[in-house]
Amino acid sequence: MSWIVLIAAGLLEIGWAVGLKYSDGFRALWPTLGTAGAMVLSVLLLGIALQTLPLGTAYAIWTGIGIIGTVILGIVLFGDPVSAVRLLFIAMIVAGIFGLKLST
Repeated sequence: MSWIVLIAAGLLEIGWAVGLKYSDGFRALWPTLGTAGAMVLSVLLLGIALQTLPLGTAYAIWTGIGIIGTVILGIVLFGDPVSAVRLLFIAMIVAGIFGLKLST
């Protein structure tokens, strides 16, 4: 169950990172409120997951999910650049997440 909570926390991290872009420097009310809510809920869920998961593993996976999702959504939604090198490093983060999961 802790892994599901951790994954949900990571997905919310993606939501608040993308929400920051839509908040327009915290000038747009609804995106700002959604971003703040996602931040709070993400950290709350991370705290719950940390009750049973190792700190280093959980934190690395939480941030890794956020990194991967944010990069992908940056490419899809905002036209961020795509290159073979960038995709290689994203794949390395994915491999690190799976490696941490398998070793815990």
